Amino acid sequence: MTPQGHRIETSRRSRQTRKSLSANALGRFSSEPVRVAPRLLLAGLDMYLKRKTINTKVSISGIGLHSGIYTQVELHPAHAGSGITFVRADLGLRIPALQASTTALDHATTVGRDDVSVGTVEHLLSALMAYGITDLDIHINGPEVPIIDGSALPFMHLIDAAGVRELAADIRVLRITEPIEVVDGNKSIRMTPSSRLVVKYKIDFAHPTIGKQALQFDFHNDSFLKKIAPARTFGFKHEVDKLRAAGLARGGSVENCIVLDDGGVMNGPLRFRDEFVRHKILDLVGDLALIGRPVVGEITAYKAGHALHSRFVEKILRAAEAEDGAPAVAARSLESFA
Repeated sequence: MTPQGHRIETSRRSRQTRKSLSANALGRFSSEPVRVAPRLLLAGLDMYLKRKTINTKVSISGIGLHSGIYTQVELHPAHAGSGITFVRADLGLRIPALQASTTALDHATTVGRDDVSVGTVEHLLSALMAYGITDLDIHINGPEVPIIDGSALPFMHLIDAAGVRELAADIRVLRITEPIEVVDGNKSIRMTPSSRLVVKYKIDFAHPTIGKQALQFDFHNDSFLKKIAPARTFGFKHEVDKLRAAGLARGGSVENCIVLDDGGVMNGPLRFRDEFVRHKILDLVGDLALIGRPVVGEITAYKAGHALHSRFVEKILRAAEAEDGAPAVAARSLESFA
């Protein structure tokens, strides 16, 4: 049991073959570097990665940020080509982790099917994208992924405990050829062509602790584990009553969210001075995972959020569908891609 009361479990085989997570594991950074994808493959103008899954079943449990419901998430290995799928174990329904499954974007990203949903998927999906996981069954016995500490770090450690393995198949990387942009008033997201994924994010909040923050994250050169995964979600004390009246933030607390009042952070210290913009990058990465395959490009976002992220993903998918041509030919190894 972790200090916050969240439980992580691995299968017996995993415990015998890998070092299990200790009670304090969620509070430490791993010394092992996390690679977004181990190797790029090139075929003509197309780019490929090896498909990946986990070695063994692992689970984690905790309270949902918005629902306030205690749930367990269990990650299961999946075969090549199956994709990432949420499985409502309590209802026996499978929900693909794809943009087409998106049902709600109010303060979190929710996917669903046939009036059954799974909420706050973005933190887990960002960790899966960081590890390059392409095929996985995510069993959950309730309506929302546990918030744990409000970051993606617990899910990074969970995947590390399971182990990651390559599958005998490749997946084509989504690589745009023309700029893509979505704008909503003074909010915007733009992507330009690139051979790697780079995110430049800017935020501007009328709060003295946040203010204007900007950060560039390069998946090729930077560590998601150290620079982005630990950044926690945040909220404002004066909004709590309104959110709860709308059925949100029922599981929120100072243990799983940075809470700000007019004077500053109520539950400091911060993990980073600019933890707020880092968490925005974390959210964007999780929302990009709903594309259903790896993506490269240089992304510039300003004051965006889940709703604009979703419109952006929709536009990327439409552009990719218009650009898709002949089937890819045999691939050859290019270079490491971190």
